[in-house]
Amino acid sequence: MSTFIVRFFVITIVLFALELTPWMQDALITPFTSFVAHISAAVMKLWDSDISSAGKIIWHDGSGFAISVEAGCNGVEAGIVLTAATIAFPSAWKQRLLGIVSGIITIQTLNLIRIITLFYLGQWNKSAFEWAHLYLWQALIMFDVLIVFLFWLTWVSATSPFQAVSEPVGRHDRNQ
Repeated sequence: MSTFIVRFFVITIVLFALELTPWMQDALITPFTSFVAHISAAVMKLWDSDISSAGKIIWHDGSGFAISVEAGCNGVEAGIVLTAATIAFPSAWKQRLLGIVSGIITIQTLNLIRIITLFYLGQWNKSAFEWAHLYLWQALIMFDVLIVFLFWLTWVSATSPFQAVSEPVGRHDRNQ
């Protein structure tokens, strides 16, 4: 357990440090954030034709209300935490990769719901928007990371070729 915790913290620090570098921001994070905003707007346009977007900004043409999808709202940090936990846990790399990919898809799906609900909540009530944005959805996204990781752990343990030893090592009786 202590090895997992140390690995998890080291990998998390390395991935967050990498994410914060200017070249990573320019090459991946900023374009990905704009993509998240674009997908969110495209989904909202399915039922609300007054939605527009440009870059990381989404707005409602009728009300003029707008939001900006920023760092911390793009799901990248949650993906980093899940990736670090998945890599830190001892398992086959194929299992890790499957856990990371399926987990990030799950996180981004929930993040899409988050952005859409916050957008409409912001048009309705600014105080409710602030509370949901700062407290409710932050907790729900990280809870999602935990749930996804626990599901992955259950799957990994069920498919592991190693069987648990029911007796302490060195206490085998040859006569049984």
